[in-house]
Amino acid sequence: MSWFRVLAACGLAISAALVGFDALAAGGPLGQPHEWQFGLQDPVTPVKEQIESFHNLLLIIITAITLFVMGLLLYVIVRFGAARNPVPSRTAHNTLIEVMWTILPIMILIVIAIPSFKLLYFSDRVPKAEMTIKATGHQWYWSYEYPDNGNFGFDAILIQDSDLKQGQLRLLETDNRVVVPVDTTVRVIVTAADVLHAWFVPSFGVQKEGVPGRANETWFKAEKIGTFYGQCSELCGQNHGFMPIVVQVVSKDDFTKWAADAKKKFSAVDAPSARVAAAAE
Repeated sequence: MSWFRVLAACGLAISAALVGFDALAAGGPLGQPHEWQFGLQDPVTPVKEQIESFHNLLLIIITAITLFVMGLLLYVIVRFGAARNPVPSRTAHNTLIEVMWTILPIMILIVIAIPSFKLLYFSDRVPKAEMTIKATGHQWYWSYEYPDNGNFGFDAILIQDSDLKQGQLRLLETDNRVVVPVDTTVRVIVTAADVLHAWFVPSFGVQKEGVPGRANETWFKAEKIGTFYGQCSELCGQNHGFMPIVVQVVSKDDFTKWAADAKKKFSAVDAPSARVAAAAE
């Protein structure tokens, strides 16, 4: 049975190479997609780190299974072909094989299920938050409220191609950015004003549905300073692809200064958005 060991070794080697190439190809600009990207965006939160670790585990498992099945098929084709077996065997049952093909898949599913359940619990259970942000999806822009930092709110609307500045990303830039401090547990309350939306930031490992009349919550703790991009991931209408999300992670001192300025710049959450109302006219 040495060929089984060879196949297993090849599977592990290929999987390790794919994981290594995945990490190498993912190393582009932080928090945004880049050319020739092969893997996931670089993680900047504990949740995303566990998601990537689980992804790499699954990559090894599915590669090993694929190579194992391919090896069995090749073995059957060569060993039991018509040239070697002009009179085929009429064996109908094999107790050992039937037990193995029942137990092995169960064991594989257990290996997958344990980290999967741990990840689901870790990502879904919001720890004690240090600050809260409310994100409301509209057709087709996001509005944000900071109840813990001055009770102000603002809208974040896509910057059109004609207004883009040097270095800004097409279809991913907004006129106002969500600003949060680094190394801070942030609870995000997600809802919607009209239809279903979804608040999705790949580098954070965060994706939460916004449902009209309902408040869902998620969380993240950004461990790196930078600008991170996302988009609505729910099919919310004809302009679904034009409501991006931009989160700027800054130092705690810079956030304190930003919050003080934002409280003066933006309206209180009870006030309607004059800018959006004017745009609707």
